Amino acid sequence: MHRWRKGWQRKGPGRPFSDLFITRIPHVKEFLPNPRSNKKPIVLSYPEYNLIQLIDLDGLKQEEAAKKMGTSRGTVWRLLQTARKKVAQALRESRVLLIKPEGKTEKVKK
Repeated sequence: MHRWRKGWQRKGPGRPFSDLFITRIPHVKEFLPNPRSNKKPIVLSYPEYNLIQLIDLDGLKQEEAAKKMGTSRGTVWRLLQTARKKVAQALRESRVLLIKPEGKTEKVKK
């Protein structure tokens, strides 16, 4: 299990960001369409990648994925919506899809 934290801090009022726990770090870091019609890549973060795997491939419900990642179902829903939109946009526009950490990732002992 890995702990992931976004790279920036919230400024102003509001609750501070909590850590998300991701189960897998991807071995594949990019998908390249052939032919490429748009040079600008789309970046998918580790939590977005992990949620697509947990919900779409492993068949977990959003509540189960939220418990596994240590966050709320609302956060899972928002991350899943942005991830699906990015993947669909990469497919439609024939753009490179990059999977990047975009934050701090550290290994957590079970």
